[in-house]
Amino acid sequence: MLTLEKVDVNGADRAALLDFMTSHHFPFHVRSRLSVMDVQEMIDDGDFHDAEHESHWLIHPEHGRIGLVRLEDLEDPTPLFDLRLATSWRGQGLGEQALNAITSYVFGRFGEVTRFEGQTREDNIAMRKVFERCGWLKEAHYRESWPVAGAPAVASVAYAILRRDWETGTTTTFEWNDLD
Repeated sequence: MLTLEKVDVNGADRAALLDFMTSHHFPFHVRSRLSVMDVQEMIDDGDFHDAEHESHWLIHPEHGRIGLVRLEDLEDPTPLFDLRLATSWRGQGLGEQALNAITSYVFGRFGEVTRFEGQTREDNIAMRKVFERCGWLKEAHYRESWPVAGAPAVASVAYAILRRDWETGTTTTFEWNDLD
């Protein structure tokens, strides 16, 4: 079972965070490659830790650090997350464990959170399947809204899970074509 370990962005983990964020390619992120300067700027701007953000290493019991999650909008009842697995751990079936650990952490730690949201590109089929297997529901399909360097924009697909669904293990659905 994966666990989360808070990242000490301005202390002991700064160098490891810089290394992780700059040594991996994240093909389904808006900025798929980051420079040391980019990450230093993100750290200094509070993108990894401030009132609205927390960052955690994803810790596998046998393999150690396999990725990073950044929680965003933590002062809202509907926070978001940014998940990044190390290149060598992608495609190993760890996405579901990661999302479940992140979801349990958010609902367990932040009592005021009623809904937890994530977004991915329409072509990130693996992550979209992870959302569904973890009980998250597709709520939006934003056409041509995700910029892609050197290519046309693709759709951003939003998924969410409600606290009550997480607590009961159910998925509350809705009618897509409610005007018909």
